[in-house]
Amino acid sequence: MSNVITILGGTPALVIDDWTRIEDAAAGIPAAGKVIVPLAWALDHADELRARGDFGIWLKPDDVVETAAPLLASAAVVAVQYLKFVDGRGHSIAWLLRKRLGYTGDVRAFGDVRRDQLYNLRRSGFSSFVLAEGQNAEASLASFKAFSGAYQLSADGRAPAWLAGTLA
Repeated sequence: MSNVITILGGTPALVIDDWTRIEDAAAGIPAAGKVIVPLAWALDHADELRARGDFGIWLKPDDVVETAAPLLASAAVVAVQYLKFVDGRGHSIAWLLRKRLGYTGDVRAFGDVRRDQLYNLRRSGFSSFVLAEGQNAEASLASFKAFSGAYQLSADGRAPAWLAGTLA
């Protein structure tokens, strides 16, 4: 098990990750334990996953978010993959999950996730973060405090300074 940063009670914290991401679900999934499976496999095995209990789905950057809708009421986590640090499609996926599809569970960023992205990932709707290899977890936690204000609308519900009347 690895570490994951998660938002607990509004505060980022480093916790042990008890989810297993299954890359090739066609080869089989463990009989017990929390699993995150690819979206296409999850759609084909929805009843099996619902009967199992704790499960999550894994969205790749080119997956159509709306196709996940039938699973969202049952999925405890939706993991969004970042293949490259510079690819912003995951931000849009998180926003769509929260705002258009009304998903209230854990939205997790994984893959090439770096400290510099965390603040904006959270604003986009992410609630947990699996850091890329080599990222310092403690420094990454501190990065959430790097900004005190927001300047644009986002999925986190915070009013931007121009709307809240806090611009000097």
